Amino acid sequence: MSGTLNKVMLIGHLGDEVKMHYFEGGGCVGRFPLATNETYLSKQTNERVTNTEWHNIVVRNKAAEICEKYLSKGDRIYVEGRLKTRKWQDESGNERYSTEIQCTDFTFLTTKKESEGQASGKPAAPKQTESQQMADEPIGEEDDDLPF
Repeated sequence: MSGTLNKVMLIGHLGDEVKMHYFEGGGCVGRFPLATNETYLSKQTNERVTNTEWHNIVVRNKAAEICEKYLSKGDRIYVEGRLKTRKWQDESGNERYSTEIQCTDFTFLTTKKESEGQASGKPAAPKQTESQQMADEPIGEEDDDLPF
């Protein structure tokens, strides 16, 4: 082990639609802003204060296509990834920096279809991740000869 760790885990809402960029070799990149909120009670005013932090999320190839197909502005998503800072020059020649979350895994918590279903009074079926589905399945054989 190298002794370092670069891991980000976020749960938030999409701030815009997924923007896709396609490359000549067949690859693609999807980008979208993700909003996370922190809410606390102000001791001075005794009012609830909400701070919003914005994160730039980058997904690649098949994952990007899945996000583009199923996600829309306002949807809730869990994102796992790593921080990456890019350096670039703007039109004026000034050096600019951009910090992004390079997404390695994600789970849809709500999608547009589920949100619409809840608005019309239909309960949305809860989504299960792969690990939750595996936990529901029996482990081992059912017909073992254990006395207990």
